[in-house]
Amino acid sequence: MSIKQELLDRLSNRQAVVGIVGLGYVGLPLAVEFAEAGFHVIGVDVTADKVNSLNRGESYIGDIPTARLKPLVESGYLRADTSYEALREADTVSICVPTPLLKTKDPDMSFVVQSVDAVAAICHTGMLIVLESTTYPGTTNEIVLPRLLTNGFNVGEDVFVAFSPERIDPANPKYGVRNTPKVVGGSTPACTEVAVALYSAAIETIVPVSDPTTAEMVKLLENTFRAVNIGLVNEMALMCDKLGVNVWDVINAAKTKPYGFMPFYPGPGLGGHCIPVDPHYLSWKLKALNYTARFIELASEINTAMPEYVIEKVTNALNDDCKAVRNSNILVLGVAYKRDVDDVRESPALDVISLLTRLGARVSYHDPYVARIRLENDEFMTSTPLSDELLNSLDCLVIVTDHKVFDWQHIVDQTRLVVDSRNAVSNLTGQARVVSL
Repeated sequence: MSIKQELLDRLSNRQAVVGIVGLGYVGLPLAVEFAEAGFHVIGVDVTADKVNSLNRGESYIGDIPTARLKPLVESGYLRADTSYEALREADTVSICVPTPLLKTKDPDMSFVVQSVDAVAAICHTGMLIVLESTTYPGTTNEIVLPRLLTNGFNVGEDVFVAFSPERIDPANPKYGVRNTPKVVGGSTPACTEVAVALYSAAIETIVPVSDPTTAEMVKLLENTFRAVNIGLVNEMALMCDKLGVNVWDVINAAKTKPYGFMPFYPGPGLGGHCIPVDPHYLSWKLKALNYTARFIELASEINTAMPEYVIEKVTNALNDDCKAVRNSNILVLGVAYKRDVDDVRESPALDVISLLTRLGARVSYHDPYVARIRLENDEFMTSTPLSDELLNSLDCLVIVTDHKVFDWQHIVDQTRLVVDSRNAVSNLTGQARVVSL
């Protein structure tokens, strides 16, 4: 029996041990799905707090309730470790580590390189290694494969390698790991076959593509599509402001067209782990080929400037009240990058707070999901409790993140001036004067 067939059989009868590297918003939900599918799962993360929490059956990810995680841990189907040595017994390893940008907007591949090197050190015959971290086209061939080939393995015969981009959308009530189609591209047809067998055991729909580079490009197209369209609608908001037109009315009317239009909405800027970051991976790769990704660069320019546009709105609104930004008491409402999550990575709220602080405002924030944030000077700011006394004392409240838990009518009733970057209160009437994008 071939090595490939032995692994396929182990996957089919759930005897295979599944390894997950990185137990964050991508890795933990994936680990839970595999454990629920009947696999014994070993998670590895360098953060001891995450490992200890998981081994106690306590979830630290909003999309995974403790009530769902705990039975899997107690039954022995899911456990975690800080050492890659625990993966020696694994038959498959899915790498789900961060891929941030450097300050120069070049890819920071250090987490991927460290993880692949660690996996290569414990890799054995018959193992499947899948990279899930979003990255530039060619990463699997240029970083993963060479490190495995130093062990003398024949890819597609001794070991199997694939890329399968994560498609996690935190706080999405409809689509999770199981019912979101999974793209898989193997380094050889045999690699694709094995990777499809792994993921089809826990995910409803698998979409095989020809190779890892194609799979890498799929993810970048998805998020570049969103970044460019958000950039377009943000520029539309700027143009509507110049023309004295309500951009929200324009969008709401346009989306009644049953074909050829998909609504996107303006906001204070891009945030999160994907949309502000991923297109730059593609742009960086193309620069090496002497090609400028013009749509990506332009969209980034527009989206990056949106926090400054919000500050302009705040400044003008305060001027209308015969007040300066300096020494004004301003509350930023919501600092997470999107509604109903606790993630502040790349959040435009951080830029809004920074810009207001530089202008001399007395800035505080409230976010029920984010207890504290790190500012650009490496100091911390903690969330201020929302009270009537606070709302009544404000010179301006700036809505950056429209969490569902907020009582918008009460906020409008208790506040004098609201700058609304999310169209959260435009249809409400109360004491507040509301200024929208």
